Amino acid sequence: MVDENRWGIIYCPKNGLLSNPVKKWEQAERCLEAHHIQYDMVQSEHPRSVERLTMMMINNGYKTIIIFGGDSALNDAVNCLMSLDPAIRESISLGVIPNGVINDFAHFWGFDEYKLEQTIEWLSKRRVRKVDLGCIRYRNRKEESCHRYFLNCVNAGLVATIMGLRRRTRHLFVSRTLSFIFSSLLLLFQRVDFLMHLHIDTEDIKRRLMTVCIGNALGYGQTPSAVPYNGLLDVSVVSQPKTLQTIEGLYLLLRGRILNHKGVRAYRTKELELQVDEHTPVSVDGRLLNGTPVGVCKLSVKKEVLNFLIPDLL
Repeated sequence: MVDENRWGIIYCPKNGLLSNPVKKWEQAERCLEAHHIQYDMVQSEHPRSVERLTMMMINNGYKTIIIFGGDSALNDAVNCLMSLDPAIRESISLGVIPNGVINDFAHFWGFDEYKLEQTIEWLSKRRVRKVDLGCIRYRNRKEESCHRYFLNCVNAGLVATIMGLRRRTRHLFVSRTLSFIFSSLLLLFQRVDFLMHLHIDTEDIKRRLMTVCIGNALGYGQTPSAVPYNGLLDVSVVSQPKTLQTIEGLYLLLRGRILNHKGVRAYRTKELELQVDEHTPVSVDGRLLNGTPVGVCKLSVKKEVLNFLIPDLL
């Protein structure tokens, strides 16, 4: 078994025209050594290997697991941790060094992928905060019961489509903002909407909508007031605006002011139900689910169930 202060780092290299995974790791290695951090690193072979590697780290006795990656990799680690006995999970702290396509949950806390040394310095202080997790429960097309935990958000509709397209075009752009704008513009004039049915507390909404976001944190700008420590989920419901209103909405989204748009309705709740039409894309922490959920999805929040390393300044 390893020393309990030793970090287990799972490195998820970022692909792209200008990315250099070897150079990125060498930079991180210098920062880790400068702060006298003991660690072992394993590299993720493909996007779906993080869950397996996290379990391997846990079985080998690591109490601090650092995901050097993005939102989806962090989501895989979270779902691995949530499969453990609560007593075991309580002994483990999860941290992130942002290195993904979007890194939205890391940004919520102030971590910056371009400030690697600062991130490692903050993590070295080992300031731990218990955070909430959202959970989506649904049935797949095989009628199997499924569930997935999320740190950031669940998207249904257009933004889920944009997130999927953004992943496919990420290698074309240096800036995540440019990637988002490009993906949005490709879909801007398609007038995409989806039939959805939401039950939020006492309100029932059944109509065609552009997108719905259920956020435990920033929700890629759609739930900017959400925080992962109040036991609540923020919900943003966007109807189908006219083209000019869509452009305005994109601007407000990038500025973190989407709730000011007249086509957006905001809610805050502990649980809700969501049912979407066939072929409606649904994403969890930026990754599309493999197929549209069948029937009613139940979303809820699990309060303070995960130890997360946060910046020393907060």
